[in-house]
Amino acid sequence: MAKVSSFIVYTSIFVFSLVSWVGLGMILPLNSSSSAAELNEIQERGYLMVAVKDNVRPLAFRDESGNLQGLEIDLARHLAEELLGRADAVRFQPVANRDRLKVVLERKVDMAIARMTATASRSRLVDFTAPYYLDGTSIVTKDRSVQKDKDLSGKKVAILNGSSTIATVRYVLPRVRLVGVNSYEEGRSLVESGGAIGFAADNSVLAGWVQEYPQYRMVPVWLSGEALCVVMTKGLQNNKLWDRVNAALARWKAEGWLQERAKYWGLP
Repeated sequence: MAKVSSFIVYTSIFVFSLVSWVGLGMILPLNSSSSAAELNEIQERGYLMVAVKDNVRPLAFRDESGNLQGLEIDLARHLAEELLGRADAVRFQPVANRDRLKVVLERKVDMAIARMTATASRSRLVDFTAPYYLDGTSIVTKDRSVQKDKDLSGKKVAILNGSSTIATVRYVLPRVRLVGVNSYEEGRSLVESGGAIGFAADNSVLAGWVQEYPQYRMVPVWLSGEALCVVMTKGLQNNKLWDRVNAALARWKAEGWLQERAKYWGLP
């Protein structure tokens, strides 16, 4: 199977729905001797090592009991079942955004499923699978008068300083007045005080926002599309693992499992 280059423009929008739920993942520490391995070595080892986020609801986050939940956690467990025959044969390594590529490049994990978008620059360093979710940019608001993009014209919208989302919003909605903030909480406070009509960010992040603050909703405006993919180290030694993961993703998409899980977690 030919590897999917990260600079391919994904034009198909995935429509997700739900029928079932996969159990929570167990967090097991990685010891210093653990390292990424080829497929046969992973099978001999008996568990999969996966870097994940733990603070991005609903992709991957901790519930009130401290257990990891979310679409990406479900995906990691399903891959463990696919490769090793047991959904619990996975050890999660929570990582910060700045470390997502690093742990893969240093072969501290077998793969990363950590809200990583496929980009041309990253594809020079690591390999991406086919996407498991199409993320993108949108806007959240609690103003019921905002029903389409034209309703935002001339209005103030909060956005994280330094975010790549700034260029997207300026290109698609040039008449929106952007107000920079330093955190999501600062952005919410600005919207609550009337200083902005909404907040612009990734759909996956805003889905969690709406779940936490039900008085908000996402404006039905799709500003961009960004493919979230499983990330692995480059090299011929990983071909078998890469092929197995891609084949599983293709099958789960065809069967509707990916769509079902995304809808269950409230992803748009």
